Amino acid sequence: MIEMSPKTNLLEENDYHYSLQDVEKPNLFRDLYSYVEIPKVAFNHRRVPMNMPTDIWITDTTFRDGQQSIEPYTVKQMVDLFTFMHRLGGPYGIIRQSEFFVYSEKDRRAIQECMDLGFKFPEITTWIRATKDDFKLIKDIGIKETGILVSCSDYHIFNKLGLNRKQALDQYLGTVAMAFEAGIVPRCHLEDITRADFYGFVVPFVNELSNMAKDAGMPVKIRACDTMGYGVPYSEVALPRSVAGIIYGLLHHCDIPSECLEWHGHNDFYKAVANASTAWLFGASAVNTTLLGIGERTGNVPLEAMVIEYASLRGSLDGMDPTVITEIGDYYRNEIGYDVPPMTPFVGRNINVTRAGVHADGMMKDQEIYNIFDTEKILNRKPSVLIGKASGLAGIAYWINDNYNLSGASKISKSDKLVTTMKEWIDAEYEGGRVTVLSNQELEAKVAELSGGKLVRGRKEAK
Repeated sequence: MIEMSPKTNLLEENDYHYSLQDVEKPNLFRDLYSYVEIPKVAFNHRRVPMNMPTDIWITDTTFRDGQQSIEPYTVKQMVDLFTFMHRLGGPYGIIRQSEFFVYSEKDRRAIQECMDLGFKFPEITTWIRATKDDFKLIKDIGIKETGILVSCSDYHIFNKLGLNRKQALDQYLGTVAMAFEAGIVPRCHLEDITRADFYGFVVPFVNELSNMAKDAGMPVKIRACDTMGYGVPYSEVALPRSVAGIIYGLLHHCDIPSECLEWHGHNDFYKAVANASTAWLFGASAVNTTLLGIGERTGNVPLEAMVIEYASLRGSLDGMDPTVITEIGDYYRNEIGYDVPPMTPFVGRNINVTRAGVHADGMMKDQEIYNIFDTEKILNRKPSVLIGKASGLAGIAYWINDNYNLSGASKISKSDKLVTTMKEWIDAEYEGGRVTVLSNQELEAKVAELSGGKLVRGRKEAK
């Protein structure tokens, strides 16, 4: 059938009907995933059109997927982190939803306390098993949408569930029917989609879901789950690894609108953020994340990364407050006791800290030379330096000016006697076998000694 597309305003052929291919043996894509070799990326040179939705947003699974690889959060910690997400996401709900478990008394208390805050965003959603008792549980709480696991690769269908494709499809459709009967929007988590037979199982299954949704008069949401991080953002890559191809196929062949399409990725091959951005660019409105990217194995898409990525793609933060990212990092370190790697983008201690003297010299002349953006304005993080073997005169001068809040006429230069004397002392420390950077306390004690107490925080005594 040929129809006029409301998106492209072009006549487009729409005669694509894919039936379930109920194979006897699982298709494990051994040419791509041999298991004893690094997975291969195959190209078929087929391009799909970029299709950025009108609206894009971020969803969160910190309290579900993220909590599976960290010591469980307390109720207070979940409420605090949920509040941070509300503040970070801003009044327009760019951080749209947050997903919770419902099985323990603690999780249910956290849900209730977060609901009692009265925030419109993030909306609270859940993840449940496919049982009537679970549906009753979330309906009693007042949840309007829930995630349902519907594994779609033959690795899961045959090797984990012990089913064939037809049996799996029938079981999944029965589960989704329970959600519709309960008046709850089902969000179907297509687990392991980057190892699934896309046209032999995924498309026929999602088409059935789409038909059920029309009959129920309710939407069905699709979460495309790159469970093992196998997705790639490159163009012209063959399925099942092409993120763009997966999103295009769900939109074009399954009649799933962008606002009902979500990407959930993992970072096993360092591609989580790039894949999530690709999903946005090619038509998914939502990308699923966790705070600090904490999640199973190598983690999920970091929420804070997608806040910055959103602003990069849209040219605006649209009401989001990125200074909250710094508060979140501090909360994980100080309240949760989580060891945030210092080089972690946007939240690590060293994101705008330099050790090299030549870099510090550039920072003294113009912060923009060695700082990614105005971190003081955007993240409430002033750039700084650490003093070590390679700091040099410029690094020492920068540290003194920054640490003692010296500006204007009070600033000291790298030729100042205090700086050169400090450099002699630091060189002697490393010549004596030291290998670690000098702490602020050590440096402050030495500055006090060499300046005779004349240099104090915020001012410099007249000579």
